[in-house]
Amino acid sequence: MSGFAVCRGSVGSIKALWEGRILKNQEEVQRPKPQDQDGLNRFEHVVVLDLSRNAINVIPREIGEMRRLRELLLSYNQLKDIPEELGRCENLERLELAMNGNLSDLPSELSQLKKLCYLDLSMNRFLSLPECVVGLAGLQWLDMGGNHLQGLPADIHRMGNLHTLWLQRNELKELPENLSLLQSLETLVLSNNRLRDIPAQMEGMANLRFVNFRDNPLTLDVVLFNKTQQEEGEDEDREMFGREFMHMYIQEARRRDMMSST
Repeated sequence: MSGFAVCRGSVGSIKALWEGRILKNQEEVQRPKPQDQDGLNRFEHVVVLDLSRNAINVIPREIGEMRRLRELLLSYNQLKDIPEELGRCENLERLELAMNGNLSDLPSELSQLKKLCYLDLSMNRFLSLPECVVGLAGLQWLDMGGNHLQGLPADIHRMGNLHTLWLQRNELKELPENLSLLQSLETLVLSNNRLRDIPAQMEGMANLRFVNFRDNPLTLDVVLFNKTQQEEGEDEDREMFGREFMHMYIQEARRRDMMSST
């Protein structure tokens, strides 16, 4: 396990973790250090750092020295800002920043995280999807649930590798047509928003396996009746606002448009 370390800690150990290790000048970080008696690797060799559920309000800028870091878990803290130096953690694959009360923006430098594939920004104060997130071409899993998103970027199609997108409990009123260009998308959760309609283009999202439009003020009243599920005693509610509902809604909207035009 040479070169691999996992750090977890409570509030007390965090202070020692940040101040005793990260907050060293660059010259000391670059100088070889002997292993301690426990056989732990040097701190810059850490690949997983779990500091979730503490009271952290600042990430030191020296975080950029942790070039081997693959996972950084900082959910349920008190962060307001993310340092631009985090964008230098070139091997970062997973970043969790859920439930950090006043977090509402990310530095543009995070678009440099080419290996980042998992990002959790749920339960914060984001009003829009940060541009640096849209620029993360390698991102596969994104959770923006529980924010205050009022719209999605028109160029969301740039996130071509995204397969899971959580957008529940936001303030979305409409969806961009380019959302349908996310052909890798398999899971899309849109419950508890302010959507009035479903774009017809979404009918062509062949890879979409799970979608949820529950608790939106949709214009059309479409009821999905699945006799097979009832007969088998399965949960009829499972697809009530899911993929089959989406297709039926789009077909009904198209039918009404044709009737109004004749």
